[in-house]
Amino acid sequence: MSKVVERFLKYIKYDTKSDEDSNTVPSTSKQLILGKDLVEELKAIGLQDASMDENGYIMATLPSNLEKSVPTIGFIAHMDTSPEISGENVNAQFVENYDGGDIVLNKENNVVLSPSEFPELKNYVGKTLITTDGTTLLGADDKAGIAEIMSAVEHLAVHPEIKHGTIKVGFTPDEEVGRGADHFDVKKFNADFAYTVDGGTIGELEYENFNAAGVKIKISGRNVHPGSAKNKMINSALIGCELVNMLPAVETPGHTEHYEGFYHLCSFQGDVEETKLSFIIRDHNREIFEQRKINMEKLVEELNKKYGNVIHLEIKDQYYNMKEKIEPVKHIVDTAYKAMKEVGIEPAVVPIRGGTDGARLSFEGLPTPNLFTGGHNFHGKFEYIPTFAMEKAVDVVLKIVELYAK
Repeated sequence: MSKVVERFLKYIKYDTKSDEDSNTVPSTSKQLILGKDLVEELKAIGLQDASMDENGYIMATLPSNLEKSVPTIGFIAHMDTSPEISGENVNAQFVENYDGGDIVLNKENNVVLSPSEFPELKNYVGKTLITTDGTTLLGADDKAGIAEIMSAVEHLAVHPEIKHGTIKVGFTPDEEVGRGADHFDVKKFNADFAYTVDGGTIGELEYENFNAAGVKIKISGRNVHPGSAKNKMINSALIGCELVNMLPAVETPGHTEHYEGFYHLCSFQGDVEETKLSFIIRDHNREIFEQRKINMEKLVEELNKKYGNVIHLEIKDQYYNMKEKIEPVKHIVDTAYKAMKEVGIEPAVVPIRGGTDGARLSFEGLPTPNLFTGGHNFHGKFEYIPTFAMEKAVDVVLKIVELYAK
């Protein structure tokens, strides 16, 4: 078993689920448990200045072994996993020499990973896959990225004959709740540019991402005995349903792809008395993104007029499309493209249908495009990752370092 796979299997045993409703930094203290162990591992590998600050941000340095001056490159991944599904007691399963058929993840619960629903599985016939057991996520987003970065810098540290410039490593908390760059000290990190290793399928190279906002809605109802409720009861759950149904049904994640934006209902909890809804709003086009927020405000305004100001709306921007910050230094994308070609991977330059710490960091002065991890179906029980894709991700990181050292 390769080092990167061993590391990945170790990291996914840590429950690092973040919490969008928490006001602490990081949002969950259990992220710090993994963080402390990662710092010790970085020190053991031989990196300098390995530390975790009070907010859970890890940084470390592999000094240059060159006499000449070359760019300082950062590699960044996040420690937390999605709050949408459990990341506790992850039980990874291996599928050796995948035959192209259905993979039974959990026989008892009839959870099946099938190429009829996920046709990209057919690309991995004959490969080894790591899957969930059908009850949790896997955690490749982004513990695969951590394992890949860690394995690459270890390889450089134990092979001083490989020439490289200064390499910076950064591991962040709370990316999944849109706060991964909130307390990232760009000045302290001190890199000329960086790459997040936080993408999906092998070959993905991304420097465009969604503009993103989070939406919190609280509806206050009035509970009255149903036998005498006429003209008195205000059923907050029904108002919540009405609001959801007022949004365009085809502008949801399940109906969109590529550059198409959406409204995504993440959670709906409530009863007659009180209902809470959580949405995310996404679009690559900034003007359309702003209009989507206005549309949400108008829906709430309309329902408040109808029911008497019972809805409280909060919209918070999370990050913006990094394209405008990457294009002036496009060489960092071009070099990653070349690196993939040189290690036998066909690059796929695609827009991120999501976000990454790199989006925020790019706007804070650290241009940061995104590299693949190799994983599929993040944030759910159908998540999986081919082992060879993780190994290739390590190769890409090493090749990028090599190209900038020339």
